[in-house]
Amino acid sequence: MTPQNCLLIGAPVDSGKRRQGCLMGPDAYRTAGIAEMIAELGHTVEDLGNVQPVEMGEIKAPNDRVHALSETIGWTKALCDAGEKAVGEGFPIFLGGDHSLSLGSVAGVAAHARKINRPQFVLWLDAHTDYHTPLTSGSGHLHGTPLGYLTGRSGFDNFPELPATVPEENVCLIGLRSVDAEENEALNKSEMHAYDMRAIDEHGIAKPLRLFLEKVAKANGQLHVSLDVDFLDPEIAPAVGTTVPGGATFREAHLVMEILHDSNLVTSLDLVELNPFLDERGRTASLMVDLTASLLGRRVFERPTRTF
Repeated sequence: MTPQNCLLIGAPVDSGKRRQGCLMGPDAYRTAGIAEMIAELGHTVEDLGNVQPVEMGEIKAPNDRVHALSETIGWTKALCDAGEKAVGEGFPIFLGGDHSLSLGSVAGVAAHARKINRPQFVLWLDAHTDYHTPLTSGSGHLHGTPLGYLTGRSGFDNFPELPATVPEENVCLIGLRSVDAEENEALNKSEMHAYDMRAIDEHGIAKPLRLFLEKVAKANGQLHVSLDVDFLDPEIAPAVGTTVPGGATFREAHLVMEILHDSNLVTSLDLVELNPFLDERGRTASLMVDLTASLLGRRVFERPTRTF
């Protein structure tokens, strides 16, 4: 990856689920030294502060289980605008915030990709598919719906019309290990590339990633990476409200980021679902910053020793 103009965009979104705490995520990343790390690696960095949601009137959800619909739509509008502007000026890093922030961040970068006539690709590093819609979600938690929205599934009538959808075949999910029956059925009918932890155990994490990156490179695509804390094993990253055992190890996660760096294809990044209230002396925030460093060019053997 060539030197980047990194733009930090705080997205303290906490409306995508009922358990609170993700609104503290952006400040936790800042406290963990994300800006300083980026500068040390030779990139320029500008902190654009925190986005504020667009004020929406009351919007009635067709599914009465849906939580905080109006607020989440307000965040989607604001982050779409912020993302489209930022990706035209540099390398946006969205500091979350729960995963519903990707409803807006990815919509924004995809809109810019359409303007410059390049296809948008998405790498989803997550324990979950997040492929529900407001109509199919049993929990009503909208942090489980971004890929449904971004790929154009029906059921998002109250949301902003997408400037550009992301074709299903341009999406790759790695790290899956908690998928409900309805999502699994929908996923099997889709054209998304999905790799669960069994596939990673059997074949390694590098092979499916490299296959996807070859597809991105061949198409001259823009690549958005959405990194959810629960992609990682909770033994090394406890600060998330949706812990699922058996996630990516420290080395697997860093290998993914190093391969992404080597590809020079990544054009934007989400860091999502960090809940500092659940952290242990900031170690999850620090790990997420370290993974971002690997994406931006630091090798693991260059990683500084930490004391907690």
